[in-house]
Amino acid sequence: MKLVKGAWMILVGIKDFLVLVFMLLFFTMLFAALSAKPNPAAIRDGALVVALDGTLVEQPEEVDPWSKLGGGSAVKQQRLRDVVRALDAAKTDSHVKAVVLDLDRFMGGYPAAISEVAAAVGRVRAGGKPVLAYATAYTDDSYALAANASEIWVNPLGGAMFAGPGGTRLYYKGLMDKLGVTAHIYRVGKFKSAVEPYMRNDMSPEAKEAELAIYQPIWAQWQAEIAKARPKAKLADYLAKPADTVVAANGDIAKSNLALGIVDKLGDRMAFSKRVAEIAGAPSGKPVGTFNRIKLDDFIAANPLPTGGDAIGVITIAGEIIDGKAGPGKAAGDSVSALLLKGLATKNLKALVVRVDSPGGSALASEQIRQAILQAKAQGLPVVVSMGSLAASGGYWVSTGGDTIFAEPNTITGSIGIFGVIPTFEKTLAKIGVGADGVKTTPLSGQPDIYGGTNAETDRLLQSAIEAGYARFIGVVSAARKLTPERVNEIAQGRVWIGGTAHQLGLVDRFGGIDDAIAEAARRAKLDPAKVHAVYLEKEPSSWAKLFESLTEDKDEDGDRTDEAAGPDMFARVAIEQRAMFARALGDARRLAHGGSVQARCLECSAMGPATGSLEDQTLFDAIAARLGL
Repeated sequence: MKLVKGAWMILVGIKDFLVLVFMLLFFTMLFAALSAKPNPAAIRDGALVVALDGTLVEQPEEVDPWSKLGGGSAVKQQRLRDVVRALDAAKTDSHVKAVVLDLDRFMGGYPAAISEVAAAVGRVRAGGKPVLAYATAYTDDSYALAANASEIWVNPLGGAMFAGPGGTRLYYKGLMDKLGVTAHIYRVGKFKSAVEPYMRNDMSPEAKEAELAIYQPIWAQWQAEIAKARPKAKLADYLAKPADTVVAANGDIAKSNLALGIVDKLGDRMAFSKRVAEIAGAPSGKPVGTFNRIKLDDFIAANPLPTGGDAIGVITIAGEIIDGKAGPGKAAGDSVSALLLKGLATKNLKALVVRVDSPGGSALASEQIRQAILQAKAQGLPVVVSMGSLAASGGYWVSTGGDTIFAEPNTITGSIGIFGVIPTFEKTLAKIGVGADGVKTTPLSGQPDIYGGTNAETDRLLQSAIEAGYARFIGVVSAARKLTPERVNEIAQGRVWIGGTAHQLGLVDRFGGIDDAIAEAARRAKLDPAKVHAVYLEKEPSSWAKLFESLTEDKDEDGDRTDEAAGPDMFARVAIEQRAMFARALGDARRLAHGGSVQARCLECSAMGPATGSLEDQTLFDAIAARLGL
C-alpha cells in the first residue's frame, strides 16, 4: 500500500507541476499578446519610424507560426494601404515632427506598389515635414522611396547600386530529361511563357520580346520618377558607367554616390539617429543615439479607416488564385467568393470595388470568383475594378466582372491565356528498371497515366479542352470590354502588358489607385465620394498567428536599432536573391507536381517583383535546407 500511495503522490505532484507550467505559459503568452497590441494612446511628439522590413504587398500572407518557432526565415510583409495611410496622416499630425524611412531591411515590391508609396513620401515632404531615409545599401526599389525624402543617408561602408529590371530565370528541361520526367504541356497563346521552364532550357524569342516590352517602360518610368524627385542628382552618369564612377572614387561606392548627388549624407546608424534627434528630440535617460519615436503600428492604430457615410465594399483578390480555401494572401476560390457573398448579404453595401493584385492561377477558381462578383451586379450594385501591382491571367479574368477598370501606368496585366501541365514518370521508372503495364477497356482507361505516360487520345482531348477554355476566356474578355473576339485574340496570346499599353489596347479604362476606384464606385451609386467609407471584406489573420508573430518578432524595449548590426550590404543582398531563386525553383517543382487544374497564371510575373518570392516557397526552401544542414 505504501508503494501505491507513494506512486500516487508522485503522479499528483507531476500533475500539479504540469498545471503550474501551463498556467505560467498561458499568462506569459497573454501578457505578451496584450503588450504586442498597437497602442494608439502611446503617441507622443517624435519621429514616425516607417521601418519597411521585408516586402510591400497588397495583403500579407498568414505566416505559419510553427515554421517561425522552428527557425524559419520568412520575410515580413507590409500591407501597402496601411503604409500609405500612415504617411498621409503624418502630413498633418502635429505629433509627427519628422518621418524616418528605415530601409535597411527593405526587400522591395512590384513597381506599382513602390510608386504609390514613393508618391506618399513625396506628399509628406511637400507638406513641409522633414523626411529622412537611411539604409546600408540602396537598390532600385528602396532608392525610389528614398529619393522623395528630404535627406538620404547611407552607411559609409555601403552605397547605392541600380540594376534595372531583368535578370535570369531557371529552366528545368535538361534536369527533367536527366531525371526522366516528361512534362505533357497543353497551352494556347504563343506568348504564354509560364510553361517554358518545363519545355525549354532557355527563353523563347517571343517571351524575350514580351518581357522587354514590359521592362523598358517600367525602367523609363523609374528614371523619370527619380529625376522628378531629385533633379540635381547625376543619375544618368551613374547608370551609364557605374564601374567608372566607383573606380574614380577608389572603390568607395558611398563616396561616389555622394559626389553625384545620389545621396546627401554618409553616416552610420548612430550618426543618423543623432540627426533625427536634432529634429524630433531625444528622451532623457536614454543612451546616445536614441530619439523620440512613434511606432508605425501605434500610428496606424491611431489613424483607422473612416467609418462614416455609406459603405462601399472592397473585396481583395491578392496572391495566387487557387481552388478551395485559404487564409489571407491567397485568393482561394471558396474563401474569396464566400467573403464576397457574405458581405453582399450582411453589410448593406452601396457599391463594390474589386481590388486585384494577383498573377492568376486556377482557371476554375478565377471563374468562381468572377461569378461571385457578378452577383453584386445582379443586386444592382455598381462594380469597379482596381488593379494593383498585378492583374494578370486569372487576375485579368476576375477583373472582367467590373463595370470599369482602373489601373496604374506600371500595373502588370494581360497574359490572357491558359495552360495545363501533367508530369509523367515512365522514363524515370525505366531508369531504375521498373515497368508499367495493365489492361485497358477504353482509350482513356488509367489516363492520364503518370506511370506509363499519356496516349495520343488523351493528349488530343486535353489540348482540345485547353483550347475551349481559352475560347471561353476570349469570350469573357470580348463581352466585358466590348471588343470583337478576333481583336481580343490578337492582343491576348498570353502576352503580358504594362498598364499604359493596356489602356491603349482597351483592356483598362482609366488610371488611378484604390481611392480613385472607391470614389468612382460612389459616383456610380449616385453618392457623394466624400461621404462614403470602404468596408474591406477580408478575413483577419487568426489570433494564434498574431500571437506567435508577436512572440517571435525581434524587438527591443524602444524599437531602436542603434546597437544592431547594419542591414545587408550589396554582397549580402546578392546571397539573399540567390537563396530566393532556389526557393522559387522549389516552388516551381511543387506547382508542377500539384497543379492539378487548368491554369490561367502569369508565372513570369514573379520575376518583376521582389526577389524574396512567396512565403510558401520560402518555407519549403527552409525545410529542405534544414534537413540538409545548410
